[in-house]
Amino acid sequence: MHRLVLFAFVTFLVAPVVAPALAAEPPVPLVAHRATYDLTPAQIRGAGISGVTGTMTYEVIDACDGWASRQRLQMTVTNRDGQDIQMVSDYTTWEAKNGLSMRFRMRQTTEGAVTSEVAGSASLEKTGGPGEVHYTLPERAVRPLPAGTLFPMKHTAAILQAAKAGKKFLGVPLFDGTGDKGGQDTSVVVLSWGKSPAGKWPALAALPSGRVHVAFFDRDAASLQPDYEVSMRYWENGVADDLGMDFGDFLLKGSLSQLAFLPSRC
Repeated sequence: MHRLVLFAFVTFLVAPVVAPALAAEPPVPLVAHRATYDLTPAQIRGAGISGVTGTMTYEVIDACDGWASRQRLQMTVTNRDGQDIQMVSDYTTWEAKNGLSMRFRMRQTTEGAVTSEVAGSASLEKTGGPGEVHYTLPERAVRPLPAGTLFPMKHTAAILQAAKAGKKFLGVPLFDGTGDKGGQDTSVVVLSWGKSPAGKWPALAALPSGRVHVAFFDRDAASLQPDYEVSMRYWENGVADDLGMDFGDFLLKGSLSQLAFLPSRC
């Protein structure tokens, strides 16, 4: 899944292995699927928070020349006074399979009121080349993308490709459309790769998988701390399980509760 694209992504200060170094490896086939995750608190750090629960649904559709995806996160944050606050993030993209263009839209609400909305399109001059983002929301703007930028599905494929090739670190610029500042830097650590139990998902039993940790950094920020961090077990076909999502004030664990593979629309 493309980096659990909710509020940003990850990067560690490691020597990067950029995408071109992986070009000799065969492409990783990704599978169209719909996955639902139950979210429960793993750790609460914020003094004003007493609990967090939620669900996240991720769907990716094979649309022939591109991937259409939707990710919807619903969270209930309970404060120390016992008040429940409903937060929803709805994120959709269309990404060309050649990795050179994408459209995106993200809308976040708190108690039904819109708190953030981002939309637009992005394109790259060529594979591995620079590009531009054209925003229509929250306001019209154009921002540059550095050479080597990957869009979400290509980013996922690059992580899997690196893991299969035995790489431990991967550092690439990412643009996913979750913010209005352009691209981010991501740093990925591959913690393991190989055969592992598929649990209640027999369709995954024959596939290798591995533990991955990703950190997302604001390219313009002076801070060396990531904006957001996520960890997951990735299966070879791009299905993710056993999520860890660090939002600063709390850390959520995401358990895969429903999984369905989707037919191609071609």
